[in-house]
Amino acid sequence: MTDRYMTSRASPASYHRLAVASRALAAIPINYALTSIATALLARHLPMAPAEATVTATLTSFLIFALIAMAIFHAQSTMRVWAWMIGGTTILGGLLALSISMGGRL
Repeated sequence: MTDRYMTSRASPASYHRLAVASRALAAIPINYALTSIATALLARHLPMAPAEATVTATLTSFLIFALIAMAIFHAQSTMRVWAWMIGGTTILGGLLALSISMGGRL
C-alpha cells in the first residue's frame, strides 16, 4: 500500500470506486457537453457550405467524444482530468460565445 491510502480515512476500495465514478462522470455527461461545444465551434468555422460543415462537424464529433473518453480513463490523476475538462469547456465555450456574438456563420 502506498502512503496515499494510509493518510486517507477511506479504504482503498472506496477510494478506487470514487475515482472511477468521478471519471465516469467526466467521461459521459461532461464529455458530451465539451464535445457539443467543440462540434458547434467546428461547424461554424469550417470553410465549406453550412450544410456540409454541419455534417462534417457532426461526424467528427464521434471521434472527438471517443478520444476524450479514452484520455479521461488513461490519465493518471483524476484532478488533472477535471482541470482539463473544466478548462477545455470554459475556453471552447468562451470561443463559441465570442463567435456567436461576432456574427459568424449560423
